[in-house]
Amino acid sequence: MLSWDHQLERWIVGHRVHALNPLVEALTYAGTYGLLWLAVGGLLALALRRPPIFLWVLVADVAAELSSDALKALTNRARPTLDALVAKPSSSSFPSGHATTSFASAVVVAGLVPRLRVPALALAALIALSRLYVGVHFPTDVAAGAALGGAIGFAVLTLARRRGV
Repeated sequence: MLSWDHQLERWIVGHRVHALNPLVEALTYAGTYGLLWLAVGGLLALALRRPPIFLWVLVADVAAELSSDALKALTNRARPTLDALVAKPSSSSFPSGHATTSFASAVVVAGLVPRLRVPALALAALIALSRLYVGVHFPTDVAAGAALGGAIGFAVLTLARRRGV
């Protein structure tokens, strides 16, 4: 692919901070299939007594997962060959499913609970960046996943608002 993409990934992996490894691994596992976002959506729905929040986060998560899986099937990009901190998935590297589901869900949370905009988007960014740190994605995989997820999140949020949420 792009040489700078490979070089940046090598630089990130080469500059890991050992003390951060468990935290970043936890972030990457929490982002699997958007499970953390489903928990956030569920907790917000209960705490704010607004059940539709969970429903719309679920819609965003499922749409993002299906979209990233479809693109993975079309691209079949090899994953980095560096020393990964977690097991490398066998699926294509492009786009990052973690970034896609995280940004789709974060945009929905940010739109439905505006006071959580910054924390939601920051958490999405951390989960997406964790995929670089653990060595299973290239920067363009994560950027594409974030862009795709953001677009899906805005589409779901628009639909939710049209439905009166």
